[in-house]
Amino acid sequence: MRTVVVLVSVLLAASGGTYLWADSKLHRDVDLDKATDRPPLGKGTNYLIVGSDSRKGLSDQAKEDLHTGSADGGRTDSMIVLHTGAHGTTMMSLPRDSWVTIPSHIDPETGKHYRAAKNKLNAAYSLGGPDLLVRTIEHNTGLRIDHYAEIGFGGFVGVVNAVGGVEMCVNRHIKDEKSGLDLTKGCHTLDGAKALAFVRQRHQEAQGDLGRTKNQQKFLAALADKAATPGVMANPFKIYPTVSAALDTLVVDKDMSLRTLLSLFEAMRSVTAGDGRRLNVPVGTLGFRTSKGSAVKWDVPRAKKLFTELREDQRVTFTEKP
Repeated sequence: MRTVVVLVSVLLAASGGTYLWADSKLHRDVDLDKATDRPPLGKGTNYLIVGSDSRKGLSDQAKEDLHTGSADGGRTDSMIVLHTGAHGTTMMSLPRDSWVTIPSHIDPETGKHYRAAKNKLNAAYSLGGPDLLVRTIEHNTGLRIDHYAEIGFGGFVGVVNAVGGVEMCVNRHIKDEKSGLDLTKGCHTLDGAKALAFVRQRHQEAQGDLGRTKNQQKFLAALADKAATPGVMANPFKIYPTVSAALDTLVVDKDMSLRTLLSLFEAMRSVTAGDGRRLNVPVGTLGFRTSKGSAVKWDVPRAKKLFTELREDQRVTFTEKP
């Protein structure tokens, strides 16, 4: 009994120490309150989860092994609005090629002023970082973003490796040269490199980027579920590397506490348990021709209805077309 008490005390002390250390290490770089043209507060809570293609912290060899390329700066490979409220959790992906209006803004590097203009959604991050991305999403959806969380390639790979990999099942053989993915039909435990390739590949998906966003949602929910297992959460030798890996490239808003981040994590996990839904923003046209190349055009009437349901924290009635 004394041995058990000592072990539990050590575990609690280690976990508590990790909690305090992690909270102090959060990169709270995004100030959501800087903008003056924000939508009014809605009901429930909206998190914006962003996966960027930042290569920060990756060696040249790692970039080659992970098939990431070596582009400078950062773009957004995935954008998910996660809403929590009275009716559970809804994960809504916004395709990166969505044809939207980017609000007027000032280039943070040159100070040059740009008028509002049509462009692809992922251009917002390139033009003005997280601040402009949040403003663009709020402007086009009417949803107020309460919290922001962004992770880069290196952090994502590190987290997956730290939890011991994540099981993912596919219904066909997927081989994609661009991402380096090569999965046979069936279930596999994906390490960090394979997981990154899985959530990035889109050329082998019948729906292109829409298929990729579904894979991203599926994987994030499974990752959250795996990280919450007793083998990870109750083991300081695993929880510390997991948290440490995430913090390397994790960027959050200035009001994000570790407790709030854990609430986001639990909301993602709840989708796996069936208390929530995963969906894409309603799409009207794929391959929509624009001055910026092929884009994704939203189904505006259906999208507005979905945004209203989320803003008012109503039960989501939207059903994706097969």
